[in-house]
Amino acid sequence: MYHHTIIPKVDETQEFIEISNDFANPLDIVREAISNAFDANAEKIEILFDMIEDDGERVLRIRLNDDGEGMDLIELQSFFDLGNSTRRCCKKSIGEKGHGTKVYFNSSLVEVKTYKQSKSFVARMEEPYRKLYRREIPEVNVEVGESDSNKMGTEITILKYFNNRREKFTHEILKDHILWFTKFGSFEHMVNENTRNVTLYLQGLNRNQGEVLQLGHVFPDESKAMSELLDIHLVDAPRYFCKHITKSGHLENFPEIRYDMIISIEGNRIKQAYNPMLRRKGYQAPKGAYTVQERYGLWLCKDFIPIQRKNEWVISKGSEYTKLHAFFNCQDFRLTANRSSIENTPSEILQDIRNEIGKIYKSLRESDEWREMEWLEEEAEGFRSSEKEKKDYEKRIRQCLLANVAIFKEHEFVEPRREIGVYSIVVKLSLMQPDLFPFEIVDYDTYVGIDVLAKEKNNTPISRNELRYIEFKHFLTHDFNHSFANLHSIVCWDTKIKHGELLDDINGEQRKMVISTPDSGNYTKYFLDNPRKAHKIEVFVLKDYLKEKLNLEFRPRSDDS
Repeated sequence: MYHHTIIPKVDETQEFIEISNDFANPLDIVREAISNAFDANAEKIEILFDMIEDDGERVLRIRLNDDGEGMDLIELQSFFDLGNSTRRCCKKSIGEKGHGTKVYFNSSLVEVKTYKQSKSFVARMEEPYRKLYRREIPEVNVEVGESDSNKMGTEITILKYFNNRREKFTHEILKDHILWFTKFGSFEHMVNENTRNVTLYLQGLNRNQGEVLQLGHVFPDESKAMSELLDIHLVDAPRYFCKHITKSGHLENFPEIRYDMIISIEGNRIKQAYNPMLRRKGYQAPKGAYTVQERYGLWLCKDFIPIQRKNEWVISKGSEYTKLHAFFNCQDFRLTANRSSIENTPSEILQDIRNEIGKIYKSLRESDEWREMEWLEEEAEGFRSSEKEKKDYEKRIRQCLLANVAIFKEHEFVEPRREIGVYSIVVKLSLMQPDLFPFEIVDYDTYVGIDVLAKEKNNTPISRNELRYIEFKHFLTHDFNHSFANLHSIVCWDTKIKHGELLDDINGEQRKMVISTPDSGNYTKYFLDNPRKAHKIEVFVLKDYLKEKLNLEFRPRSDDS
């Protein structure tokens, strides 16, 4: 018997592959570059995307430049290492895991030029992606030289990133990503007056000239007073509403943990005014655009950078979250390696955070700001209802004037536009001309459509008579949502079922439409026939039936009608 000690090892090559592939979103490279520039206390950042010729091939080139503190040999080693970070002991630093820059390894070249303490360093890593998949750790060659003592900063060039995939690197997509999901676009300026003044120059692939972006996430200005919004926008007033609420504090069960939060309550028109990436009807949005439902709500943040959306923490159902443009920052969130999730955070801390957000949201729902918005929606709904009623009224007047009518015994009949119109003609004519129809209506119900019971015209009491349904339709179509069982007849204004065509009921029974021309003194008869059934279902097509039986023709109204 003997003892053996096992010392766990790391498959370095595989870990490099796993971590570099863990960053599934190509735009992560922008977030990591900006975070590194902030950690280096840069005041100017450049992010440039273009295509260059390389040995006859068009190659994606990314240049990431900043005027920060630069790197020395030790920091360069950390830059290329996996799991090594010189900033881990600095609480104010964003980078702490030593994983972020590994997203650069998805390329054919990583070149870093950096300047610090009168030294210049040029580090080149060639074919990192290819070498890793050959199970080789890619080497980095570094040239060290002298530089101007005042020169500082870092310039990174990356070629063939993500195998030259470039559809996500348009200027609009990059700008949107920077202002939503990077340190440069954080909401820190809304809760901290001492944020640094940093500018960023961006140029996407579809731009010949770049654009200087201003630091901080974009929030709209707060809206005017309620009465002004109603006066200006009427029924659209809630869509122009905007109020900001900021909140800072500490967790109840973990009082050492601080949080900062901003909630901007916004209508859709306000969102559309400052966010060109929102898709909506009548607007040609840029490539990569999204809907309000896909982007807005509650975002959980670390380093004031949105990590994960948690709308279910504030809304149990519906789409009320679309009114919220909200961020909750906590430095005690523990993130996954690719910074895509906060789920590594201890569950008891997450629960305390969720409880705190729940209390804030509850107080928001009870706040003056929320009441103002609801009042505005109620007032706007009142405007909307009156406007709708006015439009409906004007529409009815037009329909009335344009309707086809017929006169019978000095009474006017209007050509029906719906099922209820067919029913009203039958009832009115049955009173005026009792022998017109071979059935007598004995009961009706309008709970769902027109549900009518009828019997044959005879003197037999109802209790001993066979009662059947009569189905009323505006147009008889193949979309027949009833049963043929217990159906006496169908009354419709017109039919789209032609002679010889089959009609199915909801039980699967089929009947054939049979149309017979009138005999002398008779009328055109329509029947739904099934040879295996004794009862033929007659279809009274009023347009033809009334013309043939009563000589009623429906024509447009005259001026003196």
